[in-house]
Amino acid sequence: MNQSIFQNNRGYKIFSAVNILFLSILAILCVAPIANLLAISFSESHYASAGLVKFWPMGFTTAPYQLAFSNKIFWNALRISVGRVILGTSITFVLNVLTAYPLSKSVSVFPARRYYIWYYFFPSMFGGGLIPTFLIVKFTGLYDTIWALVLPGAAGIWNCLMLLNFFRALPKELEEAAIVDGAGHLTILFRIFLPVSKACLVTIMLFTMVGHWNSWFDGMIYMSGTSHYPLQTYLQSLINIDLTKITDFDARNLAEKASPKTLKAAMVFITALPILMVYPLLQKHFAKGIILGSVKG
Repeated sequence: MNQSIFQNNRGYKIFSAVNILFLSILAILCVAPIANLLAISFSESHYASAGLVKFWPMGFTTAPYQLAFSNKIFWNALRISVGRVILGTSITFVLNVLTAYPLSKSVSVFPARRYYIWYYFFPSMFGGGLIPTFLIVKFTGLYDTIWALVLPGAAGIWNCLMLLNFFRALPKELEEAAIVDGAGHLTILFRIFLPVSKACLVTIMLFTMVGHWNSWFDGMIYMSGTSHYPLQTYLQSLINIDLTKITDFDARNLAEKASPKTLKAAMVFITALPILMVYPLLQKHFAKGIILGSVKG
């Protein structure tokens, strides 16, 4: 009854209208660049080069996509990025879980906890810098391998702290009941903690996946050539692409209908498509995982 009266209040209606208007404008501002990019990717080169394309293709053509899909380097870069995401997310998941669980225990259970907490605290405040990191990667034999893209940032401090706080916020009664029944730490971790921490784990996985998929700078400094570039680094290298140097006859015919601008728009949209498809599936766990994992229990 009180809720109905509150919703019929004039101030509440004004607030709802302003809120809807603001969120609608914000949504349009987010969708507009994607719509413009998609329209450019399906437009003929002279329309795109003249800046005439807004939110609808002009001179509809699929030549940029055909040219992108016929590029062997593009497919190789896509394969490297997919492998990086799968490998990097898996390693980060395992390291975060195995690190956060013991650190969530009290000093009486895990005496070395006080030392490991400091070990994680200092890297969160200070960084070694680019040159020392590069030298470590090079002299450990990781240079020019996919491991250079995966291992340096595998044990993410902030993800670990978020999962640690989530574990500490779980009811102690769950663990105490399991110990009474004879469960060990591995059983408690895999049979109790992980199943009830799905929201936080999905959030960490989403952060890691997006981070690996969008990263381009590490591929540029840790890889020696385009044949080893991940997809984002390869796209970054296409800033000065020259389609007139294409020698393949079929690709040259496609290049006549495409331009560097439309080709890059097509490649960028292809690159963004997997994240656009995966993100809505994980969105329901996203906000809950951040809120629960960021509150210290």
